[in-house]
Amino acid sequence: MTQGYRWPVDTADDPTRSGSETGVTAHYFDSSPEVGSRPSTVDLHLADLSLRLATDAGVFAAGAVDVGTRILLAEDPGIRPGSRHLLDLGCGYGPIALTLARRAPDAQVWAIDVNERARQLCAANAVEAGLSNVTVLAPEEVPGELRFDELWSNPPIRIGKTALHDLLATWLDRLVAGGRARLVVQKHLGADSLSTWLESQGWPTSRVAARRAFRILEVAAREQPESD
Repeated sequence: MTQGYRWPVDTADDPTRSGSETGVTAHYFDSSPEVGSRPSTVDLHLADLSLRLATDAGVFAAGAVDVGTRILLAEDPGIRPGSRHLLDLGCGYGPIALTLARRAPDAQVWAIDVNERARQLCAANAVEAGLSNVTVLAPEEVPGELRFDELWSNPPIRIGKTALHDLLATWLDRLVAGGRARLVVQKHLGADSLSTWLESQGWPTSRVAARRAFRILEVAAREQPESD
């Protein structure tokens, strides 16, 4: 797997993590969390839908849907008409993926995560919600030729700046021409600097909403050089 697929953590960028990655916050970055299972459920309530989601220890936001994720989904401008393939980058147990699937029943939602336990939960939650248009995969399992109309993510900022940039570059360049990404990032975790970096790399980026300490960034696909 490439560095983007592994989502390695740069401990210099995240003082809450140790080199052995044994802290509770470490587990949701791992492909197979070592922390014991503690199943539970959480509720996601939005203006247009409600979901009850199974969750577990060792996955991101196990105790409640993350505030940033809820803000991202509450500020949803709507899926663009005609979108066929939507990507949830870092799906966890599925709040973004399932919301997209409910809002765009004619689109296929691809939910990817390095965390095996999270993938299992996301798949089970899709079945429980009666959503047949969600495909849950490890990043390396995504067909190489597949391109996405939209990418949605509460990206794993704490993997470190270099790893985050590699991760986003890998998947943003799989947007179709005219495609877009919607990212939610906390201001104090570098929303503004991330926006500046995206712009510098050729992805037109704008801040489309700000709520509490969070910024929602809309990122347009960058122009790809024409092949000879």
